[in-house]
Amino acid sequence: MINSFGTIFKLTSFGESHGKALGGVIDGCPAGVSIDEDFIQQEMDRRRPGQSRLTTARNEPDSVEFLSGIFEGKTTGTPIGFVVYNQNQRSEDYDHLKDVYRPSHADYVYQEKYHNRDYRGGGRSSARETVSRIVAGAIAKLALKQIMQGIDIKAYTAQVGNIALDKPYQAYDLSTIENNVVRCPDAKVAEKMIELIAETKKQGDTIGGVITCVVKGVPLGLGEPVFGKLHALLGSAMLSINAVKGFEYGMGFAGVSSNGSKVNDTFYVDNGVVKTKTNNSGGIQGGISNGQDIYFNVAFKPVATILQEQEVLTRNLEVQVQKVRGRHDSCVLPRAVPIVEAMAAMVIFDAYLMAKVRTL
Repeated sequence: MINSFGTIFKLTSFGESHGKALGGVIDGCPAGVSIDEDFIQQEMDRRRPGQSRLTTARNEPDSVEFLSGIFEGKTTGTPIGFVVYNQNQRSEDYDHLKDVYRPSHADYVYQEKYHNRDYRGGGRSSARETVSRIVAGAIAKLALKQIMQGIDIKAYTAQVGNIALDKPYQAYDLSTIENNVVRCPDAKVAEKMIELIAETKKQGDTIGGVITCVVKGVPLGLGEPVFGKLHALLGSAMLSINAVKGFEYGMGFAGVSSNGSKVNDTFYVDNGVVKTKTNNSGGIQGGISNGQDIYFNVAFKPVATILQEQEVLTRNLEVQVQKVRGRHDSCVLPRAVPIVEAMAAMVIFDAYLMAKVRTL
């Protein structure tokens, strides 16, 4: 089982949804990065369950405890070990899943691959493992801000179901994302999204949507021209998040109906700095960052756990009707926003370190 992410800045995570704890080891973080533990906890709070009426009722404090790699507020260059203890498990809620496999879940394929599984909340395949990504992503954010002037990583909910923002990211004030529980920069659209999620939750159903992420201040030169393309690294990172079904960057799929003459990003020079008049490329050309904003969309499916009767497969390979119990999100997008940011931060920081190694 692969439990590590990254090349130089590498996270190895551990833990299950209903185990004693989750955590990780971050290797490759340079010495001397100032660590703001309050900021890291704020990032954890943005992801934690039980934060609003829209999220799962599981109420975890998700307090992170650092075990190594930090001394007197700075990284030492040695592995950073950390742990987050589970405190609000209700594992008995999942006893009825011991011998059944839920549709569109990892239950069946996990059992067939590994010949065992932790059925309590999905075990290792639960999205609860993303707490470790938040910690590593927060440290990557702190490092990037101390290395790159003006870098900023912001993600937001752009669509829930059929309710979607109708303007590009430049039209919104991304500093307002935390002003509502759905993390949408348009207050009026946010209210409609909140109503839709609340109604979906009332019906015991789920709904998906799209998160947009914008990375500003990335210098030219991150990423590789063949393998290790920056957009491929970002895509791989985003698609590793639970419930993600799609990734597009720049103009994405919308560009397939256009001609090259309409969408090519032509150059201009501003006080000796080469820029492009448009940014349909999404800040990446030939796999390498070009200094413009990097922006991309991440599509999340309606999560598979619905609190309605549906057909499940038993261990005896019989199909029967069952209603799942437990505490679940009806829409993961509000809590997935900081996860998308964390993965983007880890990719950008790792790409920066790789560029330092491979170029003079």
